[in-house]
Amino acid sequence: MADDRDRFERIYRENFRTVLRFAAMRIDPERAKDVVAETFLVAWRRLDDVPAEPRAWLLGVARKVISGQFRSETRRDALALRLETERSDAGDADLAGVLADRDEVLTAFAALREPDREVLRLVAWDGLSAAEAADVLDVSRLTFAVRLHRARRRLERALEPRPQSSASQKTDGRHADAHS
Repeated sequence: MADDRDRFERIYRENFRTVLRFAAMRIDPERAKDVVAETFLVAWRRLDDVPAEPRAWLLGVARKVISGQFRSETRRDALALRLETERSDAGDADLAGVLADRDEVLTAFAALREPDREVLRLVAWDGLSAAEAADVLDVSRLTFAVRLHRARRRLERALEPRPQSSASQKTDGRHADAHS
């Protein structure tokens, strides 16, 4: 039991900040602390399952703890940004431009499926290598590489400007209504 305690304390000391940063990138700081506590509770309870290099395993546990929370966070942030943009003055062009650009990126990111968002977050926000991120997701490195490539392509497509003419939208709308 003393060996287990020593091992757990070492795992905790060496990985606490990494797990906290991982969670804090996805949820508010108070809930991030709860996620860290729950992650290490799981590690203690399943200490025999924790690999010799526990970082990716711990991040995988933390990811599972917060997976449902991120979706609602993204929706709430997008709504807050839309409301903020609507409230900004028309004369404040610089702020409006910054908000519009940020809104465009957040909207494109939010429009991606959750698996695409998670793959991009693991690499861009958490700074994990493809091998480490594959371990977090419990998939092969090849599978992760394919998912990352596809997620990047989907984000690029979501950010591409789309020409919209009001005349074609009206025509399309009337055409769709006529055949409904």
